[in-house]
Amino acid sequence: MDYELKYMLRCLQLAEQGGGYTAPNPMVGAVLVCDDVIIGEGYHHRYGEPHAEPNAINSVEDKDLLKLSTLYVSLEPCSHYGKTPPCANLIVSSGIPRVVIGTLDPNPKVAGSGVEILRNAGIEVTVGVLENECRELNKRFFIFQEQKRPYVLLKWAQTRDGFIDRKRIDISEVPLAISNNITRQLTHQMRSENQSILVGANTVLLDNPSLSVRNWSGKSPIRIAIDRQGRIPENYNIKDGSIPTLIFTEKPQPDRKNVEYIQIEFDAENLKTILQKIYERNIHSVLVEGGATILNSFIDAGLWDEANIEISPVCINDGVAAPKIMVQEISCKIFENHQWLFLRNNKYNSL
Repeated sequence: MDYELKYMLRCLQLAEQGGGYTAPNPMVGAVLVCDDVIIGEGYHHRYGEPHAEPNAINSVEDKDLLKLSTLYVSLEPCSHYGKTPPCANLIVSSGIPRVVIGTLDPNPKVAGSGVEILRNAGIEVTVGVLENECRELNKRFFIFQEQKRPYVLLKWAQTRDGFIDRKRIDISEVPLAISNNITRQLTHQMRSENQSILVGANTVLLDNPSLSVRNWSGKSPIRIAIDRQGRIPENYNIKDGSIPTLIFTEKPQPDRKNVEYIQIEFDAENLKTILQKIYERNIHSVLVEGGATILNSFIDAGLWDEANIEISPVCINDGVAAPKIMVQEISCKIFENHQWLFLRNNKYNSL
């Protein structure tokens, strides 16, 4: 394997360790190499904390080696003051002579200016090593920056004969258990990897979900509910104030602890309005978990980037029909006889 690919792959491995904690910032990994030996590594651990580059530089015991080293980093070093100082300036002051970058940063505050700082300082810079893989890792960040909207993921579980639940009237009826222990963990992993999770009022009324991360380690997403008529009772879990929550409604209501009501017009463009409001709150991804009405609304409008569909071997013959999506899956994994399909909407997603 080409040595540049090898070290960039290591950057990607490191970057993934920040998954679920860096948003709305990207996940970034960095590796310092001297004479084909890794002398330092780092990644962006958490939003607001030091970036990958200073973590890698600070991990090097003999700082004199920096002047003989190459820095590999999965995303262009930042060039502006935010919650931390510019990484490009630190690289220059550290005397690192060569930098290899996976992909440029689409953030207008950077967008090539980090590379410019490095080259103006006489540093040799290579850009575009494993670029597609680096963009894929931070697909939420790139869509957010380039298309000015959150990345939209759809997720549901259905029976083999195409139902997502029994037909139920109220919360007294137990929902159909479709997922197994492994796929339940995968669902909670998805929650931890995305900044927000969205459901409709019917799902809240029937399930009273907490929409938190429990079967995985990680941060619970911001909860979002679409409650046009204000039907969700005040004592339901989504309004308990334990997790920041947004509720879209056409009826004005006063905010309460950790619960923000957002009044919108429910017209033909209401989903675009909701995504715009989510974007304005610096939320770079939204996981749409249901129910069928909300999921079909996003599908019919074409407002989705990827879909993750679990198919159980169980048949129930009648119930609530699963959403219909006319896109060929990219991959299919099997977890204890449950299929997990992954689909991408290429018409909406330009990654």
